[in-house]
Amino acid sequence: MVTTATTMVKAEPLATISVEGLSRQEARQRLLKFGANEPVAIRRATPLIQLLRFFMNPLVIVLLIASAISAGIGDWVNAAIIALMVGFSVALNFVQTARSERAVERLRKEIAPTATVLRDAKWQEILRREIVPGDVIRLAAGNLVPADARLLESRDLHVQQAGLTGESLPVAKDALAETAEARSPIEARNLIFLGTSVISGTAIALVTATGSQTLFGQIAERLAAKVPETEFERGAKHFGYLIARVVFLLVLFVFFVNTWLHRDALESLLFAIALAVGLTPEFLPMISTVTLGRGAMRMAQQKVIVKHLAAIQNFGSIDILCSDKTGTLTSGAMSLDRHLDCFGNPSERPFLLAYLNSLFETGIQNPLDAAIKHKANLNPLDEAILIHDHPDVRDYEKLDEIPFDFERRRLSIVVERDDSRLLITKGAPESVLALCKAYEVAGVRHPLDLATKQKTEAVYCQLSEQGFRVLAVAFKEIEARNQYSQADENHLVLAGFLTFADKPLDSASETLQMLATDGVKVKILTGDNELVARHVCSEVGLDTGRIVLGSDIDRMTETALGHVVEQTTVFARVSPMQKNRIILALKNRKHVVGFMGDGINDAPSLRVADVGISVATATDVAKDAAEIILLERGLLVLHQGIIEGRKAFGNVMKYLLMGTSSNFGNMFSMAAASMFLPFLPMLPTQILFNNFLYDLAQVTIPTDNVDQTFIHKPHRWDIRLIRNFMIYIGPISSLYDFLTFYVLLKIFQASEALFHTGWFVESLVTQTLVIFIIRTAGNPLQSKPSRALTMTTVLIVLVSMIIPFTPLGALLKFVPLPAVFFVFLILATGTYLLFVERIKRRLMRRLVG
Repeated sequence: MVTTATTMVKAEPLATISVEGLSRQEARQRLLKFGANEPVAIRRATPLIQLLRFFMNPLVIVLLIASAISAGIGDWVNAAIIALMVGFSVALNFVQTARSERAVERLRKEIAPTATVLRDAKWQEILRREIVPGDVIRLAAGNLVPADARLLESRDLHVQQAGLTGESLPVAKDALAETAEARSPIEARNLIFLGTSVISGTAIALVTATGSQTLFGQIAERLAAKVPETEFERGAKHFGYLIARVVFLLVLFVFFVNTWLHRDALESLLFAIALAVGLTPEFLPMISTVTLGRGAMRMAQQKVIVKHLAAIQNFGSIDILCSDKTGTLTSGAMSLDRHLDCFGNPSERPFLLAYLNSLFETGIQNPLDAAIKHKANLNPLDEAILIHDHPDVRDYEKLDEIPFDFERRRLSIVVERDDSRLLITKGAPESVLALCKAYEVAGVRHPLDLATKQKTEAVYCQLSEQGFRVLAVAFKEIEARNQYSQADENHLVLAGFLTFADKPLDSASETLQMLATDGVKVKILTGDNELVARHVCSEVGLDTGRIVLGSDIDRMTETALGHVVEQTTVFARVSPMQKNRIILALKNRKHVVGFMGDGINDAPSLRVADVGISVATATDVAKDAAEIILLERGLLVLHQGIIEGRKAFGNVMKYLLMGTSSNFGNMFSMAAASMFLPFLPMLPTQILFNNFLYDLAQVTIPTDNVDQTFIHKPHRWDIRLIRNFMIYIGPISSLYDFLTFYVLLKIFQASEALFHTGWFVESLVTQTLVIFIIRTAGNPLQSKPSRALTMTTVLIVLVSMIIPFTPLGALLKFVPLPAVFFVFLILATGTYLLFVERIKRRLMRRLVG
C-alpha cells in the first residue's frame, strides 16, 4: 500500500490506494472532482458568448451606435438596414468560423497525447487529460511526464527539467530518495513533474497532482505565456497596420470635408463610417480560418495532421527540409540481414546475445530490436522459446539494465543463468569496440590486439559502405552485485556484428525530384556514419560529393557554418546540438526550415525549426514539440502536405489582394467625389449593402483552385505586393468610377437617385468580377476557378443589376436603370478587366518567376 507525497505543491491528500491502480469507476469520480489534466484550464465559451465576441469589432460597434442614432431621430429605414447588414455579416462570420474550428478540433483529437496508466490492475493507454490523482503511471525514455507524481520504482531515470528550472542538463531521479531532503519539491529526487520529459531509464510513479494543481500548471496560470507569433500572424499584423493607417486618414479626410461643406453631420458621419467598413477586410479572420481549416481537412486526407492552423502557411513556405534518412529516404522498417563474427563470417553467438539484450530491454521501442525479434520469429510471451540448439532463453533472468543514451550510443543488460552472470552490450560499433579487450570466434577467446582491431573495423566499414546499419555485440562475465552502472562497461569480449537492411524507398528518388521542382531542398542530418549515409543518399540521387561530419561542425565558426550548410546536402554523425546549429545557420540565411524528427534527441531541433514535423509513432517528446504530425512516414506524404499549405495561403492572398485593389479604388472614388458633387456619391446604407454583397461573393474563395505556377515555389507574406496592388490597381478602379460619374452626369443627366443606383451597380460589378483576374498570376482564361466561386460571383453580379427593379431597391432609394446604361456597363467592365490584367501581370511576375 502506498500513500501520496505530502510535499507536492497544492496536491490534495489522497486516501491510501492499491499499487494495482485505480478502478475505472474511481477514476471517473476523481476526474469529476479534480477536473481534466490540463495545465491551464481550457475555458470554452458558449456559442452565445462566441457570437457576441464578433460584435466586439470597433467598426461593428460604431455601426450599431449609428443605427441606434438613426432610430432615435426617426429614420427607421436606415436604422433597420444598418442593423440587418451588421447582423448578416456577423452571423455569416460566426457560422463559417465555427464550422472550420470544429473540423480542425476533430483532427487534433486524432493525435491527442496519451499515457500508460494502471487501471483495474491492467496497464493501458488513456488520454493524458483523463489522468487523475491516485493513478499509477509507467514511464520510459521518450515519454513526457503527464502529471506531478512520486516515484514508486525507478531504474537509471534521468529527467529533463529545463522547462521548469532552466537547467540544460538532465537530472537523476530515484524512487528510494527521501522527499524531505530537498529544499523545494522541484529538487526532490523522488518527485517528477508535468512539463518535464524522460531522457533515459524507466519508472513507475503515483500521480499526486494534475492540471492546474501541478507545479507547471501554477506557473502557466501565473505567466499566461502567449505562444510565439508565427510568420503568418506577423504578416497579418503588418497588413492590419497598413489598412488601419489608410482607413484612418481617408475617413478623417472625408468627414472634415463634408462638415466643411455644411452637410448633415450625422449623414456625413455615417458616410465616413461606411467608407471605413468598405475599406476594412472585416471577413479576413473568417476567410483565413475557413481557408486554413479547409487546408487542414485536405491535409488530413493526405494523412497530415496540423496542430495549429497558422502552421499551414509556414508549412507551405518551407524551402529547406532537414531530416534523417530513416523513414524518409528509406522505409524505416528494419530487417535483420546477417549475424557475423568479428571477421565477417556467419555466427549464431552474436544473434543469441543480441536477442537476450533486446528481449529484456525496457524503454522506448527500437526498430532494431523489433527486427531482431522478428528475425527469430519469437514472441517474448511464449512459454517455449528456443533458438536452434541454444538453451531455452527462459533459463535467463534479467538482473539489471544500463539504459541507452545518445552519448554512449549503446545499451547493456545483466542476465543470470545457473548462478552465472553475464553483461551483454550492443550498440554503435565504434562505441562498443572501444570497450573490448578480447574477441570470440567459434567459442574461443583471443586478445584483441591492434592488428585484429583494425581488421574488425574494416569489416564493419565494408558493411556500412554496402548500406547496412551495423550493431556490435559484446559481453563479459561479471561478479554478483546489487546494482550495475556504466562503469561496468569495460574489458568486454567482442562477439560480432548484426547487419540490418533498410532499403531506399522506390519512390524516394522521384519524390526528391518533385520537392526540388517545387522549390524545396532536402538536407540529410543523420547520426549514422558517413559510409552508410553516402550509400543510401547516392542511391536516391542526393549530392554526396561532400559529407560534413559532426566533428567538423564543432570546429566551425557560425560564419563558416553558414556557408557550409548552403553548399552541403548530407551531414553524418551529427549530435542533437549540431543539428540545432545547422538549422539555426540556415534560418540566419533567410531560409524557412522544416525539420522532421521522431526521437527524444530531435525535440530541440523540432522547436528551433520554423516548422517541426513528426510522425504518429514518434516519442511523446517529439510529437509535443512538432506542429505537423504525419500519420504515415515518407517524403511523399510530406510533399503533399506542403502543396496543401501553399494552396491555403494562396487563397488567403487572393482575398487580401481583392480587398486592397478595386475595393480601395471604389472607396477612394467615393471620398474624392464627395468633394465636388452637390450630394453624397452614395448613401451610407447603400455603401454598407454594396460591401455586404461584395463580401458574400468572397466567402467561397477558400474553395477556389490554385494555379500550379503558384504552388511550385514557396511563398511568404509580401506586404510590398499588397501595397503595390493598392497603389496601382486601386487608381484604375477609380479611373473607371470617374468615367461612370461623367457618363451618369453628362450623358444620362442623372438625378441623385439614378446616380446612386448607376454607381452602385458599376462599382459592385467591377470589383466583384475582378476576382477572376486577380485570382491567378497567369492567364485568367487558362486558370479554372472553382464552381462555388464562379456561382457566387455571377450570382452577386446578377443580384446587383436586378435589385434596382425590386421593392428592396426602392427601400434602399434605388431607381430602375435605363437599358442603354447596361451597354455602357458591359463596355466599361470589359475594358477595366483587360486593363487590370495587364498591370496585374507585371505586379505578380515575381510570384511565378
